[in-house]
Amino acid sequence: MKNDKIKNIIFDLGDVILNIDVPIASKSFADLSGLEQSEIITIFKENELFRQFETGSMDESTFRNYVREILNFPDLSDEAIDTAWNSLLLDLPPERVELLRKLATQYRLFLLSNTSSIHITQVNKILEASTGVEKLEDLFETVFLSYEMGLMKPDTRIYQDVLDQAGLKAEETLFLDDNADNIRGAAQLGIETIHVQKPVTILEYLKDYAV
Repeated sequence: MKNDKIKNIIFDLGDVILNIDVPIASKSFADLSGLEQSEIITIFKENELFRQFETGSMDESTFRNYVREILNFPDLSDEAIDTAWNSLLLDLPPERVELLRKLATQYRLFLLSNTSSIHITQVNKILEASTGVEKLEDLFETVFLSYEMGLMKPDTRIYQDVLDQAGLKAEETLFLDDNADNIRGAAQLGIETIHVQKPVTILEYLKDYAV
């Protein structure tokens, strides 16, 4: 159901714009290291690898060296690490970009993603190969990335920062994310939300907004 008060739409990236499969990354690192996938998941969780990299606590070089350290694999190349890290990034359906372009004629569009610089570099490559669009910034008024902001969803401060920096009113803003915790975080500030759940896509969720 369309909310006629909405003037702004904020999109998550993974499994909203771009299809992803997070467990593939741990499998890729397991294949590289000879460890079991369950061991990789435990190691990454205990060392807060995603949180540290995706809040900007580590730059790319520090991240790669940390991966070598916690996997006890000092000879692992930068390329191998990046390839395994990016393996969770799948495809970006062109019809979603077409929807964004249509929505942009009526709404202010923004992206808010928990992500890392290595992922964003690869996402832009996928975007260009799939649609001819060079970078995410070409589709959104502002691209808000956790590693640049030093905060991650569902921390309510990250949503407030987006509202403040873009000059948005919460009640006029719609936020779409595939993570229920992230949705709850945004809703606490009075932002209208849509919980994107596969196999339903933004094409269906936003059909009433793209008319």
